[in-house]
Amino acid sequence: MKTTSQIAIIAVMAAVGVGAWLLKDQVLGKTTKQGAAAAPAVLVQVKPVRVGTVTERIEAVGTALANEAIIITAKTTGIIEKINISEGERVKAGQMLVQFDDAEAKAELEAQKATTRGAFLAYDRAIKLIEKQNVAQAKVDDLLSAWKSSEGRVKVLEARLSDLKLVAPFAGKVGLRRVSAGALVQPGTIITTLDDDSIIRLKLSVPEGSLANVKVGQDVEATAAAYPKRVFEGKVSSIDSRVDQITRAAEIRADIPNSDGAVKPGMFMAYKLVLSKRDSALLVPEEALLAEGARQYVFVVADGRSLKREVKIGDRNAGEVEVLSGVKAGDNVVIGGIQKIRNNSLVKIISAVPAS
Repeated sequence: MKTTSQIAIIAVMAAVGVGAWLLKDQVLGKTTKQGAAAAPAVLVQVKPVRVGTVTERIEAVGTALANEAIIITAKTTGIIEKINISEGERVKAGQMLVQFDDAEAKAELEAQKATTRGAFLAYDRAIKLIEKQNVAQAKVDDLLSAWKSSEGRVKVLEARLSDLKLVAPFAGKVGLRRVSAGALVQPGTIITTLDDDSIIRLKLSVPEGSLANVKVGQDVEATAAAYPKRVFEGKVSSIDSRVDQITRAAEIRADIPNSDGAVKPGMFMAYKLVLSKRDSALLVPEEALLAEGARQYVFVVADGRSLKREVKIGDRNAGEVEVLSGVKAGDNVVIGGIQKIRNNSLVKIISAVPAS
């Protein structure tokens, strides 16, 4: 009797255990299936691919040079009689800058002119006498030589006298004086400088790989530290015929109007040289890019799914990147929530930033 009761109890417990296991399996199975079906979509922010203008440019630092620049030096030994300029003065072409003491040179020139006049008269008399055969031809030839030699000496003295007056070879601005009136100077002594700064020639250096896109007449924009809010505009005026063998770059000159003299020769200037413009470029925000090694990807949202696409990028421009392939205009690319999605993820757009 006791044994029969124990067996019955065990049988009931076994039945209850099997029922509980079956119930748990059904409940868990339903939960798993319902959970997979109801997986929430990833919230993302998107922005459409837009068509815009991409400007390819070189940005670097160049040196401002004067359009014309010389150092005024003495040509001969002498005493400075008068300095006819003030520091920082603007002068015209041909204007006298410095006058040396020329009293001795003038006296020597006058004496030589008198000698030349006498040589000419002697030759002239000999010419008249030779017609009457009262003088030998050799004598006439000697007198002619003496006259021409004396004339040459006059020209030498006139050139020496002109060296005692320094004039401006072109219009420009005078720099600081290095000497004073009354000073005895030697050939090569620096007196002052002269710069034509009406046009600034900006000296640029362009890598050889970009030379094919550089042409005379291209626009250049430059700024100087002294005028941070001012943009100086100019154009490429010349391109060097050689590439430096060490830097592998060519020197470029750009002319910038400087009528107010704001830019001083020797200044550093940050410049932008426009190489090319593309008006129909496809642009995406920089934050849309996902880098994997050397490759770049974006996620495009279509039909509620994220599609991973490899793209080839071009130039960067003000927070945007030019895309050469992989997307088309109007495609919605993910710019927010990109780290939470994978290819073919279920997504929900919470914010669409309009194309600017």
